[in-house]
Amino acid sequence: MGIRQAIADIRIMNELFTMAEQEAAALGDEMPGAEHLLLAVLAMPDDSARRAFATFDVTAADVRTAIVHTHSLALQSVGIDAAAAEPTEPTRTGPYRSAGSLQDVFQRAVALSKEGAGRGHTLRSAHVVWAAAELEHGTVSRALRQLGIDPGDLQQAARQAVAAGETD
Repeated sequence: MGIRQAIADIRIMNELFTMAEQEAAALGDEMPGAEHLLLAVLAMPDDSARRAFATFDVTAADVRTAIVHTHSLALQSVGIDAAAAEPTEPTRTGPYRSAGSLQDVFQRAVALSKEGAGRGHTLRSAHVVWAAAELEHGTVSRALRQLGIDPGDLQQAARQAVAAGETD
């Protein structure tokens, strides 16, 4: 990987992590997780993530609604009314804190982007969708079920969106 690609990857990483933190704060969550990273890529200029979801006639707003509903159901399962719950203020203890699920998805997305390194590896938003769809448990997998999206089908749609982006 050349220095230009490394710099581009760092810029994408910084943008994504900042957006994921903002998504977590907007939803009242202390730390960003995979679901916040997914929302972040759906807002990026690279539209490959949105194209992957469009395969199922699902918009970024639909994904956000499913995640909010999934969070609400999780709170209800432990006896907390989501509407009455006080939003948490993010506690900063360093330059960046995140849940392990965000780190796992991001690392997997980078690995997926490098699998295409022969064509010039570029991390695309659909790589993150692809990696998130591989999660078997957690908010993302529950939100996908709520949306009626089979994770394997979403992975395929993300692969196609990445491939389409490489030919643009």
